[in-house]
Amino acid sequence: MRRRIKTYLKSHPKRCIFFGILLVWYYFLLPNPLFSDPTATVIETKKGELLGAKIAADGQWRFPETDSVPQKFIHTIIAFEDQQFYRHFGFNPLAMAKAMIQNIKAGKVIRGGSTITQQVIRLARKGQKRTYFEKIKELLLATRLEFGASKEEILKLYASYAPFGGNVVGIDMAAWRYFGLPAYQLSWAESATLAVLPNAPSLIYPGKNQTILLKKRNRLLQTLLEQQTIDSLTYQLAITEPLPHKPYFLPQTSPHLLERLAEEYPGQRIQTTIDPHLQKQVNGIVKQHYESLKQNEVHNMAVMVMDVATREVRSYVGNTPTDRAHQKDVDIIRAARSTGSTLKPILYAAMMDKGELLPEQLVSDIPTVIAGYSPKNFDEGYSGAVPANRALARSLNIPAVRLLQQYGLQRFRDEMNALRIDDIRYGADHYGLSLIVGGAEANLWDLCKTYAGFASILRHYEETSSEYFSEEFVTPIMVADQKVDFGIKKQQKPLYGAGSIWLTFEAMKKVNRPQGDEAWEFYDSSKEIAWKTGTSFGNRDAWAIGVSQKHVVGVWIGNADGEGRPELTGLNAAAPVLFDVFNLLPDSKWFPAPYDDLIEVNVCAQSGFLAAKNCPVKPMYVPMAGARNTACFYHIPVHLDSEKQFRVNSSCEAVTDIIHESWFVLPPLQAYFYKTNNASYRTLPPYRSDCVVETQKQMDFIFPKANSSVYLPTGFDGKVNEVILKIAHIHPDTKVFWYVDDVYVGMTKQFHEMPVLPEPGKHIITVIDEKGNELRRNIEIKE
Repeated sequence: MRRRIKTYLKSHPKRCIFFGILLVWYYFLLPNPLFSDPTATVIETKKGELLGAKIAADGQWRFPETDSVPQKFIHTIIAFEDQQFYRHFGFNPLAMAKAMIQNIKAGKVIRGGSTITQQVIRLARKGQKRTYFEKIKELLLATRLEFGASKEEILKLYASYAPFGGNVVGIDMAAWRYFGLPAYQLSWAESATLAVLPNAPSLIYPGKNQTILLKKRNRLLQTLLEQQTIDSLTYQLAITEPLPHKPYFLPQTSPHLLERLAEEYPGQRIQTTIDPHLQKQVNGIVKQHYESLKQNEVHNMAVMVMDVATREVRSYVGNTPTDRAHQKDVDIIRAARSTGSTLKPILYAAMMDKGELLPEQLVSDIPTVIAGYSPKNFDEGYSGAVPANRALARSLNIPAVRLLQQYGLQRFRDEMNALRIDDIRYGADHYGLSLIVGGAEANLWDLCKTYAGFASILRHYEETSSEYFSEEFVTPIMVADQKVDFGIKKQQKPLYGAGSIWLTFEAMKKVNRPQGDEAWEFYDSSKEIAWKTGTSFGNRDAWAIGVSQKHVVGVWIGNADGEGRPELTGLNAAAPVLFDVFNLLPDSKWFPAPYDDLIEVNVCAQSGFLAAKNCPVKPMYVPMAGARNTACFYHIPVHLDSEKQFRVNSSCEAVTDIIHESWFVLPPLQAYFYKTNNASYRTLPPYRSDCVVETQKQMDFIFPKANSSVYLPTGFDGKVNEVILKIAHIHPDTKVFWYVDDVYVGMTKQFHEMPVLPEPGKHIITVIDEKGNELRRNIEIKE
């Protein structure tokens, strides 16, 4: 046999070359890929539930090629279009002969006789004219397709690219468009309806051709009955089902996530990490709060829920169901907005990690001016001195700014690079100290990522027996087949240690909850959540971000165009949404204390610093570096007379009669504000009049601040009003005498406030108390 073939090749070389070329041409005859039409971007859940779709670039609702064709549709389309489908090799000669005879008799093409394979080729060739020459091309291409693809693959191509009326292409889209169902849930009647449409897609237009369409469908169902594909009962029930009367809208469960993924995966079918049940519930919460907020002309909101362990996004709500006039299409989750107070926990964790702050250490909360910058607390009040954890829980701005100055602005900015917050892209000098109170911008995506990173450090520290992973601040994932890479395990902490993060979360857990949830600590079923609110300048942005061991929930509320609104605050607006979302999530245990990264020390019960010998002591766990913190300097030994009414010394009292006591003493300005909020604070007793004492600082200015400019206030009547000067005195009952440029203007006692109306220009304010203590301050008066 081989010898004969060789002989033939030698005897007929040209013929062999010709057939060889013909074979190669036939092999490459079929385009690859067969279809290059743009497809819609489709997002689904892990289980294939449709979340939404974006129309293809050519305006057609054409889903990506289907993964599998439902069995009911296979039976109906074969029964209707090509009953010999599994027996022929691309074309059916008998059917073609019958069609040719009928066309000749009619004098025009009235029947094609095409197989499903040939119809796939025609669809790929964009519906060329129905001529005999075109039929020959289709026949060749159809046989070639049969060589290269299985029958199942050919059915997938047909089901994916067949027209179903209007701009609907493919079985997946047709099932949603006409029945509001995924294709695999279609009934026999619904499958039969769709099976007859590619042959005459114009029949589906609502309100038209219903009788013709019904006859075609029922005739097909009769065929299925005759073939014993369905039984008589199924047939009887099927023919009673109504035809579709109006098109259904596709699900749009997460439209902003769809737009985001369409940028990265255009025209693809993407299985996401979204939990459909949770997503729908969060959508409901957003709609409910939006209906209330829009009464205050607040129109936009974003909510994101993330799984801490996997970093999978479980819910993604990019905006409210508002209108185009209020930017409903803007994905707020990705929008850069003023951070408000959301970065404060990072600073507190950083300082505790370095041993420069202890959890309950008193921090200063007094009128402050730093290089011309004068931060204000949200309530515009002052506490004098406040424990650090309480300052964080109350989100006080002045302590945060003073701590940032103490820690080092550049140092903090450098450390924040590890968080990968994209919108914080400028250097420290650009932001200044306002960085910590909303001077920078970030988006909800990155802030949730950051909080999840801190929570994950605690989880991994517990799971790995006190080790860390090198990559904790990883990008969250939205696509189901992706996995995060936390890097390698190591002993070195990635940014801050587990101990400082846990103590920060402990402080955040004690934030006062919104109205109606204040007594949460008294209920066993209440969720333990570390959470932080934020409100930007001018009430433009309201934030709330919460962390449990399992989830991070982030909320932003405001107007996309930046318009601020009264009462728009993190606590009033965003926090209620945060807790409504957390109520949808399963409970989780609180983070266990990372004792391997903590050390127990004795601290002063009043100041929170490491205990000194004069302090009331209590034990406390602090980060390892905290053991090197400063010892308490607020408690001083005081020598009192026998009645503990006055301070004394050896110049006026016998040593044997002196009572020695430790006394908690704040600097005058801190004490002035502190005692208004702390009734138990005892002012240092004065020295008895017969004692000889050294001079000490007795008073300090509250207003004006050093070397500041003061504008004379103007009333509603247009008159220029007086400026109120204020000082704090360690003994308020002491008389204080006031001078402006050495001109006496008055005396105060108890409440040391003096109204003055100096001329514009530079002045020196002088105060002298009745014991001769003197203070001076330079100011400039402006109108």
